[in-house]
Formats: sequence, C-alpha cells, structure tokens
Amino acid sequence: MNQNELQKEIVNEEKPAPATSGMGILLFTCLLTLASIAGIVYFIFRAATEAPKPAALFTASLIYIVIIMPFLFAGLKILKPNEAYVLTIFGKYYGTLKGPGFFFVNPFTSATKPRVDYGSAENTAPHTATASHAVLPNKKISLKAMTLSSDKQKINDLMGNPIEIGIVVIWRVVNTAKAVFNVDNYYEFLSIQCDSALRNIVRLYPYDIAGEDDEGSLRSSSQEVAGKLKIAIQDKVEIAGLEVVEARITHLAYAPEIAAAMLQRQQAAAIIDARSAIVKGAVDMVEMALARLSENSIVDLDEERKAAMISNLLVVLCGNKDVHPIVNSGSIY
Repeated sequence: MNQNELQKEIVNEEKPAPATSGMGILLFTCLLTLASIAGIVYFIFRAATEAPKPAALFTASLIYIVIIMPFLFAGLKILKPNEAYVLTIFGKYYGTLKGPGFFFVNPFTSATKPRVDYGSAENTAPHTATASHAVLPNKKISLKAMTLSSDKQKINDLMGNPIEIGIVVIWRVVNTAKAVFNVDNYYEFLSIQCDSALRNIVRLYPYDIAGEDDEGSLRSSSQEVAGKLKIAIQDKVEIAGLEVVEARITHLAYAPEIAAAMLQRQQAAAIIDARSAIVKGAVDMVEMALARLSENSIVDLDEERKAAMISNLLVVLCGNKDVHPIVNSGSIY
C-alpha cells in the first residue's frame, strides 16, 4: 500500500476527538479573567496614587485578557443531540466530536464544514430536502434522519414506455469523516446518485403486466422495487459516509403523451378478462344443468334439443343486456 492509499484509509476512518468537560475549563477561565481584571484595576489605582506600580502584574493580566483568554474560549464547544463537529489541526484530521454536552478541545483545532445547503434555491440538483431545518450554524453536522424528496422524473420502463416516477429517500450521516473529506457536497452527491439508481432500477421492470398483477412490475411489486432501490443507492453513497434508511416510490404514472392509449389498453384487457370469466362460468353452468336434468330424469333431450338449450343458456348467461323470454305454446318442430 503506497502513501496515498494509506492516507486515504486514515481519512476515511472516523475517530473520536480527544476532549474533556468544558465546565471546569470555563470556571477556571472565568476566575483567571476576574483575577486579571482585578490586577489591571489594582495597577491603575496604584498609578493614580503615585505608589510603586506592579508592572509585571499588569503585563501578565493584559496578556491573559488579550491573548490567552480568547484562546481558551476558542476550545469550548457545545453540542446538542445528533450533532457533530469534524475537527482538523494544521490541515490534518483530528477527530469527530459527537454527543450532547459541553466540551473543551485543543484550541488549535478548527471545525470543518462541508459545502452543504439543504433545499437551497441555488442547488442545481432536482431534489428538495423537506428537512430544511437541519441546516446548522457554526460548522456543525447534523446526524439526524433527513428526507430527500425527488421531483417527478420521466423514465422509460422495460417495455420502452415513458413513465413518470418520484421517490422519497430517508437518509442520515453515519461517518462524518467520509462525508466531509471524500465528497465536496454530500447532499448533492446523494441527489445525483438517487437519480442514477432510480433510472437503472426502473429500466428492469415494466409498468404493468396484463393479467399478471402479482409478479414483476412497478405497479404490483412496489416493495421489491423499493428494496432494490435502497440497496442500489446505498452502494453508491457508501463512499460519502451516508446510510439510506428507506427508499419509497411516491408517484407512479404513465407519461401524459401515452396515458390515454395505455388506459384504453388496460380497459380492453379488463374487458377480455371479464368476458373470459363469464364464458367459463356460463359453460360450467350449462354442463351442470344438463347433468342434473339427466340424473333426475326430468326430461329426455335429444341432441337437437340439447343444442337449442345450450344456445339459449349461453345467450342468457353471456349477454350484457337483460333477456326477454318468449313462451312457446306449441311444438318446437
């Protein structure tokens, strides 16, 4: 492994930043500040009375207030739940500060914030994050679960039919080092990878399968499609330290230019299926009627009368209008 690969491995691994409780440092700093102020006041009082001036005390107090006190306060960090700081020192990754609390870290460290703007109008990606409240000041990184909702996109399915589809992705940052150092803008990176994965998955399925609603289509296999979509997105955003919690289809429809034709096709398929069921049921009923008449010896029908009876029953059972019976009082011959 060369030096570049080793450096990449180090950066990609998140590590906790060394930190102590900030309350003790804050109290210590406040006491020293008060003592320094008292020293300066004492120097001014001695100067006003023309008494010997404690120059060393004045110099030490002034140096502390001007230089040391701001330096110590720079190391104090406050974090709320599900927030983190990614700290660097002289250009090198120092560690990640996580967990709610009041901390004191090396004052020479600086927090690094990625170029992320959730839901900004300047974002050229075709997505908007509904969790816009997750934008944090002071270079903090949100570890909360956030929502990325895509606009409707026009994609060709397995049969080449253009469809409109939209998805929602629930995600969060799980590796802050990767999110900050491996990609320039992890939100935009996630947005682009969602587009790519969605197009690849949709092309594997038809919108619908006529007569087979339980297998292999975008409309009937939404759970399967969502599972594959989640896996595909996760594989792409692993380098950015993101975890895809869930991916779901929120909108699915034929494109407007073919919606009318596809509706007619669906109606025709539904009519054919309904007619097939009616004919099958009618034939079964005719067979049952002839069998019951023969078993009970109600009437002895020759082949011609059976044919006439079958014809009349099929007309009655398969017709789509009400039948008006005609009573024949004479012979059928």
